[in-house]
Amino acid sequence: MILGNIEGVKNSILNELDNIYNFFVPKDSIFTDEIVSLLCKVSNLIEREVSVSINRKGKVISVAIGDSSTVELPLVDVYQNKLSGVRVIHTHPNGNPKLSAVDTSALLKLKLDCIVAIGTFNNLVTGVCIGFCDVKDDILTFEEVGPLKLEDAIEYKYLNKLTYTEEIISNIENLNEDDKERAILVGIDTDESLEELGELARACNVEPVMKVMQKKDKIDNAFFIGKGKVSEIALLRQVKMANVIIFDDELAGSQVRNLEDSIGTKVIDRTTLILDIFARRAKSKEAKIQVELAQLKYRLPRLMGLGSVLSRTGGGIGTRGPGEKKLEVDKRHIRDRIHDLENELKKAKKTREVQREKRVSSELPQISLVGYTNAGKSTLRNLLCELLTPRDYAAKEKVFEANMLFATLDVTTRAIKLTDNRTAALTDTVGFVRKLPHSLVESFKSTLEEVIYSDLLVHVVDSSSDTAIDQIKAVNEVLTELNAKDKNTIIVLNKIDKAENEKIEALVKFCEGYEVVQISAKEKINIDKLLSEIEDKLPSKTKKVEYLIPYDAQKVTAYIHQYSVVELEEFKDNGTYLKAIVDEKVYNKCREYMIGE
Repeated sequence: MILGNIEGVKNSILNELDNIYNFFVPKDSIFTDEIVSLLCKVSNLIEREVSVSINRKGKVISVAIGDSSTVELPLVDVYQNKLSGVRVIHTHPNGNPKLSAVDTSALLKLKLDCIVAIGTFNNLVTGVCIGFCDVKDDILTFEEVGPLKLEDAIEYKYLNKLTYTEEIISNIENLNEDDKERAILVGIDTDESLEELGELARACNVEPVMKVMQKKDKIDNAFFIGKGKVSEIALLRQVKMANVIIFDDELAGSQVRNLEDSIGTKVIDRTTLILDIFARRAKSKEAKIQVELAQLKYRLPRLMGLGSVLSRTGGGIGTRGPGEKKLEVDKRHIRDRIHDLENELKKAKKTREVQREKRVSSELPQISLVGYTNAGKSTLRNLLCELLTPRDYAAKEKVFEANMLFATLDVTTRAIKLTDNRTAALTDTVGFVRKLPHSLVESFKSTLEEVIYSDLLVHVVDSSSDTAIDQIKAVNEVLTELNAKDKNTIIVLNKIDKAENEKIEALVKFCEGYEVVQISAKEKINIDKLLSEIEDKLPSKTKKVEYLIPYDAQKVTAYIHQYSVVELEEFKDNGTYLKAIVDEKVYNKCREYMIGE
């Protein structure tokens, strides 16, 4: 019986494959030349992976057909402290013998004796790789042997390795599977950019184990980097036991496929990593819609088919011909979903515009916190709300703050009362980053528009960062894209408690032409100075007015006290004399009691 996807495979081929059940493999051999020949012959004919599972007695227990990149594995009993007693031999019809991420995952999940990948192309064996379970620090991991020549793989004495591994496994009480993601970071830009990529990886709970830099004038269309560097990374992956390769730049779909085929593990780019972080951190409904929309827009042009086996959706009378390709079905579903999400965002945008119009009509000054991710915007926002709003209100409205990239994504706007008694709206925006994916900027434009309508931008900078100047430039690039570069701005050099004086001096010099305030939001240093600068920079529509309010209209006196800054109050014979700084609303409402301006 042949398992898996046998659709479209001739009966003659299935019958030939069925003969494998009659083959016998010697106890000290992984497989025989006879089995390999038949597997490769069929795999080349149908251009799909073919696998065979063999137990320790040398008996074939299952044969399966897959597609161009995966194949069904047998059902095996999985034990805590014991190998399954089954080895799987399968073909890679693309000619690459390297074990894929799917191969190594299956090896560990099923605790196979070993998994063998045979590269085959044009009826030739290009190489053989063998994967074994291994144990390091009580964690189940894998070891890859090869690529080997076919004759060397047939003669390979694997029993000693098997006995040694099983003995170690049986002596460990709590054997944990190695499910940690370890990444090799690859870049062609700068070391600083790779450092940041490492921080982005850590934000996804991925451990960077190696950095690879290649200075390259011209990008390789097939691999992005040079083919020799790809081979070097493939070797480093085995040495460092990495299971993901992260590129610092955006990759084309064909480049990802070529790299995964050559390296034998998952390959992602910076954009995918950032989108993954956003997907993890989005909390509000609007943020989740924005992230999904950005992911779909990124995925659509990179969508590739999953092999010729999936090229038809139906058959029979009336459906002759190729039908609709699965690739086209997927693309159509994604386009429909993008359309639905964009409509939902339009509704959210209208709601936000109504809220904004209410703030504008009430002449509430708008303050927006902008800056690079992890510069300390959320910490500063929480501190300002704590100082300038009632305590119980500030406590329950506190946003998450942490020393990580993109700790918060949800844009929040809160009313604060400044020390000059003016009420203002404070907005905490999404953090920016170098090489911010264009699809994210587009998707988050509705929330980033808060910046466009702001009266004052408070640009928060991590002064302790070695790349602070580059971060300022990156934020300015996004502000320029939003047509908000020339907004009234205060540069806030945050984290001065952790920064060296030379760095701060260099930043002050770089920000020449802006108002610069040095603070530490965490240690509450120079916050009064920042508030003073905000009040000075914030456009004011207040007026200094004198009132004489009769004693039978003391509700007006209380109203002015509540919504204005009273500089002087005296009790006269004919009423209460007030000298106050008022906004237009108070000015118009209390005009009948005004005696001077």
